[in-house]
Formats: sequence, C-alpha cells, structure tokens
Amino acid sequence: MPAPAENMRIDGERLWDSLMEMAKIGPGVAGGNNRQTLTDADAEGRALFRRWCEAAGMTMAVDQMGNMFARREGTDPEALPVYVGSHLDTQPTGGKYDGVLGVLGGLEVIRSLNDLNIRTKHPIVVVNWTNEEGTRFAPAMLASGVFAGRHTLDWAYDRVDAAGKRFGDELERIGWKGDEPVGHRRMHAMFELHIEQGPILEAEGKDIGVVTHGQGLRWIECTITGKESHTGSTPMHMRRNAGRGLALITELVHEIAMKNQPNAVGAIGHVDVYPNSRNIIPGKVVCTVDMRTHILPKLNGMVEDFLARAPQLCEEIGVGFSAQIVGQFDPPAFDEGCVKTIRQAAERLGYSHMDIVSGAGHDACWINDVAPTAMIMCPCVDGLSHNEAEEISPEWAAAGTNVLFHAVVETAEIVE
Repeated sequence: MPAPAENMRIDGERLWDSLMEMAKIGPGVAGGNNRQTLTDADAEGRALFRRWCEAAGMTMAVDQMGNMFARREGTDPEALPVYVGSHLDTQPTGGKYDGVLGVLGGLEVIRSLNDLNIRTKHPIVVVNWTNEEGTRFAPAMLASGVFAGRHTLDWAYDRVDAAGKRFGDELERIGWKGDEPVGHRRMHAMFELHIEQGPILEAEGKDIGVVTHGQGLRWIECTITGKESHTGSTPMHMRRNAGRGLALITELVHEIAMKNQPNAVGAIGHVDVYPNSRNIIPGKVVCTVDMRTHILPKLNGMVEDFLARAPQLCEEIGVGFSAQIVGQFDPPAFDEGCVKTIRQAAERLGYSHMDIVSGAGHDACWINDVAPTAMIMCPCVDGLSHNEAEEISPEWAAAGTNVLFHAVVETAEIVE
C-alpha cells in the first residue's frame, strides 16, 4: 500500500486547542482533571466529543458498555475499519493528556483528512473506551476487556464503586448506555496514541516511542497477621509486629525486581494497616504487590520467588502470611506489521524514535487479543502521570499525532 506523502501533517494548534477545551470539563484542584468514569463530568466530556465528531462528518454509535465509536466512511463498504483511540476518563487527580491525547489525536486525524480532501478505502473509527482507568470501578480497561472477551457484560455491570453504586446503574444514569452488543465489531487494525507515563523518551531525547510490547502484570494481595499490643509497654522481643513484616516484604519486592533487570519492576502501592493507631503495634497489614515485565517466564519466576520467600520472612519474626493473586494479565506482543508501520512513519517524518515497552496497561493491550494492534508514545515531562502536574509540549503532541496520522492513513489506504 502506498505511504502518505512526507509533507502530510495534522494541525498541531487545533489539536492543542481541543486538548485545552476538553480539560475545562472536570477540572482538578491543581491544574489537572478529575473526570472519573460515569460521573456527570464524564457525560459532559462525552457530549463534547460527540459534537466534535459529528461536526467532522462522522456518525456516532455507542455500545452497551458506553464505548463510543465515531465512523468516517471509506470508499469500500466491504472493507473492515481501521480503529484509533484511547479513553477520556481520568484519575481523581489526573492530568490533561493521559488517554485524552489518543482520543483527540484520532479526531484530529479525521479533521486533517477532511482538510486535505483525502478519501481512504477502509473506514476509520475513532473510539473512546469506557473506564480505562479503573479507579472508580475496578478493574482497569474494563470496557475494552468486555469487548475483547476478557470479562462478561453482566460481571462488568455488577462492579461497584466505594459508595456501593453499580457500574451498570451509573452508565444508565448518565445516559451513555447504548444498544449495540459489545465486541461484535470486526477491525482491520487498531492504533492507540498515548503519553509514555514514564521518563525514558525524555531522558533519551526521543520524539516517538514505538511500542513493541505491553508489560504483563500480577497484583498479589498479601495479608500479614501479628498481634495488636501497646507500643510503649510491650517488650521488643515479645512483639508480633505486622508492620515489621510489611517492611521486610517491601524490601523483598524491591530485591526481586532488581535481580530481574532489565525491564522488570515491582513495588507495593496499596497498604492498609490495622488498627492504624499511633500507640498500637499493628496486628494486621493488607497490602498489594505490583510486579510487571514484558517477558512471561520472568514474570512468573518473580511471582514464584516472592511467594516462596515472603512466608519464610514473616515466620522468622513471628507473624503470619497469606496471599492471593487479585489481578493479572500476560504481556502482549503488539502486531509486527502495525509496529513496522509506526516505525516507518516516524522515519518518514524525520522524528527521532526508539522501541519501547509500555510500563502501564492500556486498552490496546486487550484489543490486541482480537485485532492487529500497536501503540505510539510521546514523551511527558519528568515521566509524570496520574498526577495533576502531568505535562507534555504542543510539539510532542503534534509529533505523536503526525505519526498516528501516517500510520492510520497508510493502513486505511489512500484512494487516488
């Protein structure tokens, strides 16, 4: 298929204006966004996106998980669509670009095609996946997971938030529960543009990350059981301190991750201490270990090492230990053809680039199960994300979207 001309570029200023306009919906307290899934702010952001898509001549469809599909017709009614997109929902203290760049970058691809009066053989569909973040309703990437067959629709509807509200009820309440069955769509390919959410591209001075793999993940929920007692009157040698067990396990996770370098990470991100009082030695700690790498045997080995050694460490200090895996997915390898198209687009446009492994989960990781898929990443300042101080430059946004533009248009095939 012919490659797009080297001088084909999106309108970077228009893209940036769209990002800033969307950021006005669900503003955070420190310059970012709080547009959590299925909130009124989410509904407002969706409505703005729909208006923009319809103004660009696209038709909008919504499925039973609230996934939004904006379609630009191709010249061949039998050709499968090329999909492009990400998510509009944010963390409670999220930034203005995580996910949003991928959705509005997809919209900018369509706008630029309209500007240039370019038709493609394959339709192009810009998608907003529901509840990618998984903050309000766990797990993350919920709707794309249903689409790919990882979860059932009924199971997803029954997820509840901290206030006990059901996902299905809240989706209906905000008016974005569609009629289309989830997962019935067939795709020619899908591309997702995203900020890196890590420091590598900026540190290496690269414009573009060509994502070859996503990381596999294991979340291990651990319970350390000791004995509550007074911090002042319990002799040191008679203590059964669950907090000390937490400290030993924290170091163990770090040690295992370092032993498995490169491209392996591990940390404890969530901790509940009981009874969490200043003058009581903790009687119980519940924590979640997060281990990730893109190499499956390495990931499984890290988990096996942890589950073998953590009980021993706890036993040595007189506390109990139990664990269960509460979240997991194996590392996806993105489609080699789509990855090559992205790499060649970056080279054609003159952008510096490098292969990279995604350190976070994305909707593309699930869609990779059902269609040829790949991701493009642009740098973010200091690698900061899931934080209101998350920042990118207009130039980075434009570069990533230009590569997206070329990859999508080449895959959708320009009609002369």
